[in-house]
Amino acid sequence: MAHAVFAGSFDPPTFGHLDIIARASSIFETLHVVVAANRNKRGLFEPEERAQLLTASIDAMTNVFVAVWDGLVVDYARNAGCTILVRGVRGITDFASEYDMAILNSQLEPTIETFLICADPRYSTLSSSAVKEFAHFRRDISALVPSPVLKALADRRP
Repeated sequence: MAHAVFAGSFDPPTFGHLDIIARASSIFETLHVVVAANRNKRGLFEPEERAQLLTASIDAMTNVFVAVWDGLVVDYARNAGCTILVRGVRGITDFASEYDMAILNSQLEPTIETFLICADPRYSTLSSSAVKEFAHFRRDISALVPSPVLKALADRRP
């Protein structure tokens, strides 16, 4: 069985992210969930906080590992012995950008394949940006994020 990486900003993690993580972890022997630590972008949560929120939200998934990485995801995958990059696709716009990124990644690291997972329709319009916007205006987001994220957002209003 293959070892895979699912990378993203996860700022904050949503049920859409967790759905992709659960589905990918049932397909691959191990799944590394990699929080992008792009120091040029300021998120609501620091990368280490996002990793903690993910870890708290996936505690029952024994083959999932969470890490923070500040480099290219193909470099993380190669270093971790992973041959698959998992990407969630919510719609045609996501597909177009993920297709382009898959080609670029294959040029950087030809031994790594990209595996696209279509979003569950319940989460096809869900984004971390929308969650932050709703939280800012004190809307109920309990159907959008796991309880550790709900608490963290309540403690830190965007």
